[in-house]
Amino acid sequence: MSMNPSFHSLLEKVREIVESPQQRTDKLGALCTLLRDSVPHYDWVGFYLVDDLEAQTLVLGPFAGEPTEHVKIPFGKGICGQAAETRETFIVQDVTQESNYLSCSPKVKSEIVVPILKEGQIIGELDIDSHVFAPFSDEDRLFLERVCELVSALF
Repeated sequence: MSMNPSFHSLLEKVREIVESPQQRTDKLGALCTLLRDSVPHYDWVGFYLVDDLEAQTLVLGPFAGEPTEHVKIPFGKGICGQAAETRETFIVQDVTQESNYLSCSPKVKSEIVVPILKEGQIIGELDIDSHVFAPFSDEDRLFLERVCELVSALF
């Protein structure tokens, strides 16, 4: 499956940020802002990073959007924790139908979480919330998985 042209050009901007001379945290923050500002249904974009693989805990890194109380998430808990535990992309088109959902805001209707892997190990993930139901397509998945492949080079 090929990506639509807007995702294609956005991927080039992602690559430019990843390859820029900025600090990693600044790059991750710039990526959050770029994605949130460029894709209308990406209302909250953030990175969760694996704090300690042994402790199996994700810690909130840079993000763009409203603050969240979920700054630490154990593997297995919520959509983010499930994605970390399984190392698979999760797409939830309607969070009200998900029993293991950690609510960040009543505005959030759907979520996609894409793991960031380095040499087969989970090192973090990209979490995107949307204020509309069912906005995430296979193109979103493909695009965001490519973003995470590029981001893995920062670790």
